Amino acid sequence: MKTATLVAAAFLAAGSDANQYGNNTNENDSLAHSPPFYPSPWMDPRAPGWEDAYAKAKAFVSQLTLPEKVNITTGVGWMGEKCVGNVGSVPRLGLKSLCMQDGPLGLRFSDYNSAFPVGITSGATWSRHLWRDRGNAMGAEARDKGVDVLLGPASGPLGRLAKGGRIGEAFGSDPYLQGQALANSVIGIQGAGVVACAKHYIANEQEHFRQVGEAQGYGYNISETLSSNINDKVMHEYYSWPFQDAVKAGVGSIMCSYQQINNSYGCQNSKMLNGVLKHEYGFQGFVMSDWAAQHSGVSNAVAGMDMAMPGDTMFNTGHSYWGGNLTLAVLNGTVPAYRIDDMAMRIMASLFKVGWTVEGAKDTNFYSWSRKSYDYRHAAAKERIEQVNLQVDVRADHANHIRESAAKGTVILKNNGALPLSKPKFLAVIGEDAGPNPKGPNGCPNRGCDDGTNAMLWGSGTSEFPYLITPDSALQQQAIKDGTRYESVLTNYDWTATRDLVSQPNATAIVFANSNAGEGFISVDGNEGDRNNLTLWKNGDDLIRNVSAICANTIVVIHSPGPVLLSEISKNENVTAIVWAGQPGQESGNSLTDILYGKTSPGRSPFTWGATEKSYGNDVLFKPNNGNDAPQDDFAEGAFFDYRHFDKESDGKPGSDPKAPVYEFGFGLSWSTFEYTNLKVVKKNDRPYAPTTGNTIAAPTFGNFSTELKDYGFPAGFQQVNQFIYPWLNNTSSGREASGDAHYGKAANEFLPPNAINADPQPKHPAGGEPGGNRQLFDVVYEVTATITNTGKTTTDEVPQLYLSHGGEGEPVRVLRGFDRLERIAPGASATFRVELTRRDLSNWDVKAQNWVVTDAPKTIWVGGSSRNLPLSAKL
Repeated sequence: MKTATLVAAAFLAAGSDANQYGNNTNENDSLAHSPPFYPSPWMDPRAPGWEDAYAKAKAFVSQLTLPEKVNITTGVGWMGEKCVGNVGSVPRLGLKSLCMQDGPLGLRFSDYNSAFPVGITSGATWSRHLWRDRGNAMGAEARDKGVDVLLGPASGPLGRLAKGGRIGEAFGSDPYLQGQALANSVIGIQGAGVVACAKHYIANEQEHFRQVGEAQGYGYNISETLSSNINDKVMHEYYSWPFQDAVKAGVGSIMCSYQQINNSYGCQNSKMLNGVLKHEYGFQGFVMSDWAAQHSGVSNAVAGMDMAMPGDTMFNTGHSYWGGNLTLAVLNGTVPAYRIDDMAMRIMASLFKVGWTVEGAKDTNFYSWSRKSYDYRHAAAKERIEQVNLQVDVRADHANHIRESAAKGTVILKNNGALPLSKPKFLAVIGEDAGPNPKGPNGCPNRGCDDGTNAMLWGSGTSEFPYLITPDSALQQQAIKDGTRYESVLTNYDWTATRDLVSQPNATAIVFANSNAGEGFISVDGNEGDRNNLTLWKNGDDLIRNVSAICANTIVVIHSPGPVLLSEISKNENVTAIVWAGQPGQESGNSLTDILYGKTSPGRSPFTWGATEKSYGNDVLFKPNNGNDAPQDDFAEGAFFDYRHFDKESDGKPGSDPKAPVYEFGFGLSWSTFEYTNLKVVKKNDRPYAPTTGNTIAAPTFGNFSTELKDYGFPAGFQQVNQFIYPWLNNTSSGREASGDAHYGKAANEFLPPNAINADPQPKHPAGGEPGGNRQLFDVVYEVTATITNTGKTTTDEVPQLYLSHGGEGEPVRVLRGFDRLERIAPGASATFRVELTRRDLSNWDVKAQNWVVTDAPKTIWVGGSSRNLPLSAKL
C-alpha cells in the first residue's frame, strides 16, 4: 500500500472538519443539519434470525489477527482483482478474496449470464412471488459465478423525480411498494446463498452533483457533493421505509450513497448509519460504501461504515483511507478495537447467514475487465497473466422467468379494442426502438447509448446481454405463424418509407419509441444520467404523430425507465392503444408479443404519468445553487411527490383538469372487467404499543493483538502487487512517519465527537429492539378483505390495491398500504383480496418522541384497482 501524506492526514485528522459529523460548518446557518449519533452500535448476538450466524462469525473472527480483520474490511483497489470489488483474503484460514459484483438486474461485466428486466419493470408486476423468483435467479447466477455479495436490489431512488437517472433501477414511486419489492428480492437473492446489498442508502434521487469529480468533468465548479435535505418525519415515513423492510427481511449488506444527507456525507453520516440503520432498525449486517463514496478514514469507521469499496481513495490510485491506515488507527486507539471487530463480525455473519461457508465458497470464475480467457489477474497493475475467465454458463432456465416477469410488468395504458391482436391481416412495425443495435446488444459500454430497442438503462446497474430478442424479430415470428403479412421500417427518420408502408390498406401500425436514463458517469445525447426532459427521444413524438395521421389503427409501444409525456398521444383517436413495456431485458420481443397477443396478463403502473413536466411539482437540480459549495437539494415537498402530489393538486379527471394525471399510479388496463364488493374490516389486536427498553451488552472484542508497530510490517519476502491495498504498514519505526500526519498520536477524545469510542452498554431505541425495529410495529391491527369478481369474458389477473388516509393536517390524501396480484381469475369467478394492516402501516413518525405513533386523527381505507379508482371504503 502506498500512503500519501494527504490521505493519511485526512484519515487521522478526521475531526478537523465538523461537517464530517453532520455539524454545520457553513456560514449560512439555514443549511440543513444532520445531528451526530455515537457510538456505532455493535452486533447483537441475540438478534432474531442472526443467532447462528453470529456464533459462527464469533468462532471465525476470534482467530483473526488485526491485519486480517482490516483486510476483510478494505477493498484491494479498483481493478485489483477479478470483480468490481474485492476485499483481501485470509489464506491462513482458507478465506478467499470476497467478490462484490453488480448488480440490480443481473451480473455486470460477465458472460453466459442472464439480463433480467430492470427494477421498475419488475415493480410493475406488483407480484411478490415474481420479485422473489427474480431475486433467487439472480442470486443463483451470482453464486455460480463465484460472487459472494450481489450489489442489489435497489430502492434508492424512491422515484421523487420523474427525470431521475436511476429511477429505473428501483421498483417505483411509493415506499410501501418499494419495501415489499426490496424485501422479497432480498429473500430471493439470499435464498440462493449470496449476500444481497440493498442500495443506495439514502435519498440518492438524482445523478447531477453526486460526485465532485464527475460534476467537474461536466463543467460544474463545485467542491462538495450535493446535499439531499430531508426532515426526520419524511425520512422515516418515505425514504428509509423500504430499507427498514429489507432489514426485517434479513438483508446482509446495505450500500451507503454518494451524496450528502443534510450536509453530511452518506457514508459518514452517523445519524443515518449509526442512529437510524443500526440503532433504530437493528441492522445486523454490514454497511458498504458506494464506489469511492468514502471521504475520510476515522470518521467513516466511527460513523458506522464497515467496508470500503473499492478500497482506494480514488479509482486506480493505490492509496487508501483504510488498509494500513485503519490498522494504524486501531493501534493508536483512534478507532476502538471493538469497532474493527464489529466490522469483521458483521461481514462474516452476513455470509454465514445465507448458508455460505469458508470451505464451500466458489472461486470467482469470470473476469470483469475483459472477455479473454487469459489476462492479467491484477488488471490495474498489469501483473500475473493467468486464466481468469472459465466461461461458466449460469443461465439455467431463467429465460422463462424473464419472459414472464417482463410481460407481467408491461402496462396497457390505452386500449380502444385494438388489443389483443388476433391474426391481423397486415402488421407494419415502425421505429428504431423495435430493432437491433447495429453494434450488437452489448456494443455500447455499460449500455451507454440509445441505439436499437431499449431493453436496459445505462451505468453500473446493467448486465451483459447473452442475446436480445428484439420486438421486430419476435413479432415477425408471430406473424409467420399466423399468416400475417409483416413489414418493418426500423428507423425514425425515413418518412417516405414509413408513409408508404402505413398508408396501405388493412395496416395495423405499431410505432415504437423510447426514452432512456442511467448513471451519471455516462452522458447520452446530453443527458448526464438524469433526463433533460420527458419527451420521447429520437423524434419519437413526431413519428407517432405522423404515423397516426395516416393510419387509423396505430398502436404505440414505449420503452422507458419512467414516465414520458403522453397527454397528446392519449387523446389521439387514431392511437388505438398505448403500451408501456418498461425496459424488459433479454426477452424483450417475446414478452411484448405475449402481451400484444393477449397470452399474458399485463401489469400496473408503479408511477404517475403527468400531463406536463411542471405537473410533477419538483424537478432535478440541474445547476449548482450554493456557489462552489455543496449544491443544496431541499426536499421541500415532503411526502408530496408522485401520486401524493397529484392527489393534493387535483381530484379531477384527465382532460377536465390540467393538473390531473394522464394515467395514475397503480393504473393499468386488463383483459377483463372486475367488480369489487363485500369489504370487511376486522380488528385483530388492540394491545397498547410498548416502547423498547433496556440496554445493549457492552461492546464485545474478539482476540488480542500486539500494540507494537514492529509487528505490523509487510511479511518477510512478501511480493507486493502495484496499486494493491494491503493492511500492513510501510514504516514500523514511527507511527507519525507511517501515517504522514504531523498530528499523529492525538487521543481520540481530542478530535472525535463525544461518545464516539464509548464501549459501554447503550440504551436501546424505543422504536428498535430487533431487526426491523420494535416487534410490536408489525402486530396486525386490522384484517381487511374484499371480494374481487371477474365480470368479463377472459381469465386474467387483477391487482387490487388498498390505500389509507392517516388523517391529520398536512398528511397526503391517501397512501398505499396493501396490494396483491390475484392470478388467473376465471370469468364469473371470485377471489378474496386480503390485507393485514400493521401498527406500522397505521402510524406516523413522531419527531419529538422519536417513535411511531397512531394518531387520533380519523382514518379511512379505500380498496380498488388504482390510486384513483377506489369503489370501496371504510372508516377505521
